[in-house]
Amino acid sequence: MKKSRIKKSKFILTSLPIVIILLALIWFLMTIFEGEKPIAQLEPLPGYLSKPVSFTVVLSDLKMGLRDIAVIVKQEGPGIPILKKEFPYEGLFNKRGVHRFEQRFSIDPKQLNLVQGQANIGIEIHDFSKRRGGDGNLTIIEHTIVVDTIPPSINAVSRGHNVAIGGSGLVIYRISTDTEESGVFVNDRFFPGIPFHEPPNELRLCYFAVPYHAEKEDVSLYLWAKDRAENETQGAFFYHIRKKRFRRENIRISERLLETVVSSFSQELFEHDASPIEKFLLINKELRKRNDEVLEEVCRSFIKERRWDGPWLRMMNAATMAQFGDQRVYYYEGKEIDQSVHLGVDLASLAHAQVQAANSGKIVLARDLGIYGRSVVIDHGQGLCTLYGHLKSIQVAEGQMVTKGEVIGNTGKSGLATGDHLHFGFLVHGVPVNPIEWWDAHWIRDNVDRKLQDADRLIEK
Repeated sequence: MKKSRIKKSKFILTSLPIVIILLALIWFLMTIFEGEKPIAQLEPLPGYLSKPVSFTVVLSDLKMGLRDIAVIVKQEGPGIPILKKEFPYEGLFNKRGVHRFEQRFSIDPKQLNLVQGQANIGIEIHDFSKRRGGDGNLTIIEHTIVVDTIPPSINAVSRGHNVAIGGSGLVIYRISTDTEESGVFVNDRFFPGIPFHEPPNELRLCYFAVPYHAEKEDVSLYLWAKDRAENETQGAFFYHIRKKRFRRENIRISERLLETVVSSFSQELFEHDASPIEKFLLINKELRKRNDEVLEEVCRSFIKERRWDGPWLRMMNAATMAQFGDQRVYYYEGKEIDQSVHLGVDLASLAHAQVQAANSGKIVLARDLGIYGRSVVIDHGQGLCTLYGHLKSIQVAEGQMVTKGEVIGNTGKSGLATGDHLHFGFLVHGVPVNPIEWWDAHWIRDNVDRKLQDADRLIEK
């Protein structure tokens, strides 16, 4: 029994090194023949290639490390090499080798002479594993992209674009079928176009505005279009800008006026130690700016369908108290303290007179709006909105549809107003314009209706 125990112990002692060697060999083989592929990520992944695009590829291999990377672009024929890099093997089991790599590269379709159509971006990455006959584990990334370097086309079909400073205009134009976005630029302000009737007709219409503060000599108008590949193009069209003079009005601020104005606003707007004149300036400048930004935002989220018909209604039996574009200069104690521009027409009739919707549309704002007081904004579609300010009461709700002539409220003196009246504003894609044009049936006939009729005849042909 004792001898068998001794033999067993000798066997264990003799075979232990063999086991250790076998385990070490297995570990060694599993290490150098590891089967984990490199991880690779490519960004961005655009659908189209129209201009030079910078890509970033990020690689990682935490085991045997990275051996090489190759990036090619392939259409018909052999691939075009974009990036090729080999990494050194350093240290035992490449412990000091490259295990993470990030590289930017650019693909320029014109420089590479790529043709219009589909192309494939291919990336191959190997690691230092001994698998695949020593070639290592392989990771392949492929991304299909459409090469499109040809910009869309855009051409005006309407004529007679005569626009006054502070006024409105309409242009109708034709686009190519690959166009995704189009419209008109007035200097650096973009006015989006919308389909003329239902697609697939390629005509678009765009209402635009020339801001009141623009200088005639510096106004630049042009058509603009962008396709799915983000190719952009510009198109000229004939237009004539008419100069417009606006009135200047000097307003002297008395202590009584200060008290009347300041007391009509929530005192939470002001610093507790602000003086009456500081409060007035905050209302007339900062609050006015914030309120106008709200109006612009509301009126830029427009309804694409036309909801209006014919000239806009002017408030009945009302006298004009202030005009669009009036330059107001404020004086206090004999010194100029502020300036503002009146961006509507003030109309006064009897106190608390009924206010009608000037045209049909959807109520998109019906609430207090700072200097404009209780206000209503109607979206008439296609980028055209009207504002009704200083109301005493509002008889409609946001989201409600109203028809032309429907009563929406009553005049008052809420907000920055010292007497009962209606502030009527007209906005084209959020830009205030002179309302008197839209009250004028003759102006609408010449500048809108005739262009629409001519476009209808083009479609019929």
